Amino acid sequence: MKIAFIGLGVMGYPMAGHLKRAGHDVTVFNRTRARADKWTAEYGGVAAATPALAAKGADAVFCCVGRDADLAAVTLGEDGAFGAMAAGALFVDHTTASANMARELDAQAGQRGFDFVDAPVSGGEAGAVNGKLTIMCGGSEAAYARAETIFSCYARQARRLGPAGAGQLTKMVNQICIAGVLQGLGEGLSFARAAGLDIEAVVDVISKGAAQSWQMENRHKTMAAGHYNHGFAVEWMRKDLGICLDEARRNGASLPATALIDQFYAEVEHMGGKRWDTSSLFARQEFTRKGTS
Repeated sequence: MKIAFIGLGVMGYPMAGHLKRAGHDVTVFNRTRARADKWTAEYGGVAAATPALAAKGADAVFCCVGRDADLAAVTLGEDGAFGAMAAGALFVDHTTASANMARELDAQAGQRGFDFVDAPVSGGEAGAVNGKLTIMCGGSEAAYARAETIFSCYARQARRLGPAGAGQLTKMVNQICIAGVLQGLGEGLSFARAAGLDIEAVVDVISKGAAQSWQMENRHKTMAAGHYNHGFAVEWMRKDLGICLDEARRNGASLPATALIDQFYAEVEHMGGKRWDTSSLFARQEFTRKGTS
């Protein structure tokens, strides 16, 4: 297929690479041109000067950018992809954005005669690099069926959860759950250290029971060592939690723990941890414990 990929960040760069390695004809666009040039040097393909030029003539356009405003700019803005896409094409958005944004883009795509799928991902940079992402999708059944045939390049699981916006709503559930697990893990490890226990030994035991989680298995060692320069950054988690809280104000869901953890992440940012991994909630716990002991 002739495919365009817009946004070559931590996630988009390897995802676009998987598409190229699968044999697709891939044209990329990135706001920082040097990043696009690096990608083409590594994978081949073509770098376009604008989203519109990347999307022109493409069978499918994939996108993975930062925020709603970025997504609006590369789709509906001047030189945006939507103005260049042909009727019958497919647009797949991997950005973690608001459900309202997904619905707006779906409506715009429908008016222009092409399909839209909101498809935020989970699995982090490692999942993108290793081609083992989980993809949560919203859109029509027909649009999803088209996208699903391509997802196998970089996903271990993909599922349609409902109409446009359902993928983004599901990603919100994902982020709410992760935030709660990380805060609980941070508190547990801080308690273990305060009690004089061996964190590694404690985790070895409790990870075999009901407390087990991906975060526990993959982050407890780096948390105990105070290493946070990896994984999903605090500033992006705060962006995601902001989307969750905004949606909850509309649908009436009560998210007291999520709101509190968002404020804890704000404290981590004030500690200089804007770019730290989200497991850095442990650093805040330790700072608070030592400050009050």
